[in-house]
Amino acid sequence: METLKKMFKNNIRQYGMIIALVVIMIFFQIITGGLLLEPINITNLILQNSYILVLAIGMVLVIITGHIDLSVGSVAAFVGAVAAIMMVDMQLHPVIAVIVSLIVGGLIGAWQGFWVAYVRIPAFIVTLAGMLLFRGLTMIVLEGQSIAPFPGGFQKLSSGFIPDFGNTGTNLIAILAGIIFTVIFLINELRERKAHKKYNFDVLPSGLFLLKLVLIAAVINAFTFMLASYAGLPNILILLLVLIIIYSFVMNKTVMGRHIYALGGNEKAAALSGVKTKKVTFWVFVNMGVMAAISGLIFAARLNAATPRAGTNFELDAIAASFIGGASATGGIGTVFGAIIGGLVMGVLNNGMSLVGLGIDWQQGIKGLVLLAAVAFDIYNKKKSSAA
Repeated sequence: METLKKMFKNNIRQYGMIIALVVIMIFFQIITGGLLLEPINITNLILQNSYILVLAIGMVLVIITGHIDLSVGSVAAFVGAVAAIMMVDMQLHPVIAVIVSLIVGGLIGAWQGFWVAYVRIPAFIVTLAGMLLFRGLTMIVLEGQSIAPFPGGFQKLSSGFIPDFGNTGTNLIAILAGIIFTVIFLINELRERKAHKKYNFDVLPSGLFLLKLVLIAAVINAFTFMLASYAGLPNILILLLVLIIIYSFVMNKTVMGRHIYALGGNEKAAALSGVKTKKVTFWVFVNMGVMAAISGLIFAARLNAATPRAGTNFELDAIAASFIGGASATGGIGTVFGAIIGGLVMGVLNNGMSLVGLGIDWQQGIKGLVLLAAVAFDIYNKKKSSAA
């Protein structure tokens, strides 16, 4: 029990947000009469929040370094507009247009990263200027009008599903994916537990560890069964999983990830330790530009149009997801998984409040209170830890 308390205390933000997500889902499942967890609504939750979750992955890296990026919504809109001109007006192949769009996003990130990392202008100012600049450029490029429709192949990026090989009424690919993912999860957990024991790290008691494996395996397979009951695995879910795996690996297992955490924890100490702080900051913003481009492409594909108002408030949702998921406002703390959990909390709140008929005014107010509570919780825990 002492080990369990210690592990929960050390990971209180992450565990707390998971518990909060479960409680929120149960609450809305009850008051909506079971609508929240209907297969079609689960699929819609993924499709509706995919572009915010992509932004949250990039944003949490920026926040860990101690910076902020207010321009991502405008960058997403601008990249969507550029993609529309290439695909609709210039009739370029979608693959070429996507590659060019990602390069544009990277160049925008490099532009902003240069001012932050090398000129030392605060990221708040640089990205606020970027928010205004790229929103204006979006309106100029689109001439104040929407461009549509996109080619069918490009639309499938956001609204397509992995084809099934059967005709049983239940998507077999989704069921199989759930089983495969469960096996990978179990192998990884057993391997990590063995490694922790080898180096005398704290581990959960056998009974609780087994319960954890059973519960998570049940959640994975219940989730994929719900998807299988509707239309199967959305293409965007596969993209999200790939991004989550790659960025979790980078942040937890690579030198670059350690340098990002070190930079956010104490920039001067990181520099004295040999971390090239300017270079790390620069590449974090380049990465954010690419993630904003991906988000813009996903949103444009879902809307099937590039519009001057696309990306509005995306930056606020991405920042909120990162903070709610455990990132610290002072930098040095945060995880990719936590940002995804934070994004899901926001997504479920939006979806649940819409299902019960709450107006946009109430929705905005409630989301604001949730964000404030999350940051207050972070500050409280820091004070408590320093006092101990």
